[in-house]
Amino acid sequence: MDEFALHKGHRYATVIMDAERTRVLWVGHGNSRAAIRPFFEQLGERCQQIEAVAMDMNTAFDLEVKQHCPQAEVVYDLFHVVARYGREVVDRVRVEQANALKSDKPARKVVKSARWLLLRNRAKLSEKQDVKLQELLAANQPLAMVYVLKEGLKGIWYAPSVWEGWRRWRSWMRQVKESGLAPLQRFGRNLSKYMRDLASANYPMHTSVLEG
Repeated sequence: MDEFALHKGHRYATVIMDAERTRVLWVGHGNSRAAIRPFFEQLGERCQQIEAVAMDMNTAFDLEVKQHCPQAEVVYDLFHVVARYGREVVDRVRVEQANALKSDKPARKVVKSARWLLLRNRAKLSEKQDVKLQELLAANQPLAMVYVLKEGLKGIWYAPSVWEGWRRWRSWMRQVKESGLAPLQRFGRNLSKYMRDLASANYPMHTSVLEG
């Protein structure tokens, strides 16, 4: 399930799709618990047949799914997690580093203009862009740290087993705590609230088919 904007502003709707058949099952106005409740009420006892639900880190969705489908695993969509990491960690650390370089205007300009390089999938960078990224990361340890841990997040979601996922998660959190970077540590604390399990290892689901 995923939410989308109906118009520019704050009007949203939610769409729910059958992950196996990639078929839209339901669309409703709003993105709250109350907004998606009619879907589960219509399903009735069939809610017990749901094994897993993919969603972003929307506590409203999470709670409603657990109320009607307590047996279902909740799989948090990696795309949304990485996008949130980009906004809350990469962008903030980049701004902090740029501000710290006020006395070095050329270096400050490089860091300020590096947002796209830091957020884009590395496989999609040109050879020239990749060289620029390597030079930036070699020159700025905090940015190198948040970049490496961004890639580490993907490794957690792509773990071949729940056990391996937990091992990677513990290693990732250890590096977060030792980083000394406030935006990164804050993100780690918030993310840990959603990491009750690592269902993505058993259910490699996502909501990307619903994007756009």
